[in-house]
Amino acid sequence: MKTIRIICSLFAVAAATAAFAADPTDPADPTGTWKWSTKSPNGEIPTTLKLELNNGKIAGAYSNQYGETAISNASLRDGMIMFDVVRDLGGQKYVVKYHGKIEGDTIKGTIEAPGHDGGEAVKLDWNAKRATKKKEGDAKPK
Repeated sequence: MKTIRIICSLFAVAAATAAFAADPTDPADPTGTWKWSTKSPNGEIPTTLKLELNNGKIAGAYSNQYGETAISNASLRDGMIMFDVVRDLGGQKYVVKYHGKIEGDTIKGTIEAPGHDGGEAVKLDWNAKRATKKKEGDAKPK
């Protein structure tokens, strides 16, 4: 019985890993540094996202005036990238979900953030531009 549980656990881990991986046949490559500004009641918030595609997995770091954090739950299917950013605001954790279509050096999509004090979720447009694109084999300065 214990062996069956271990095997089922391994299958679950493999399925979860596949769900968060990039489709290796997807022509969209998210690698690089992406920049955009988000409008807020306090003004524009410049944001940077650094993405890497390595062995079919997307990893990245998200940063703005509130600090830097790793992205989670990243996936890429048919040019659509999705990932979450988990933030801590005054001891309260919240998840911001990003969905966007990669077309060349742009990502256009939506951001979904939890509403204030448990209210209705806020949806915003997301239009990022790739500032740099680094790939394996690119020339590096000496």
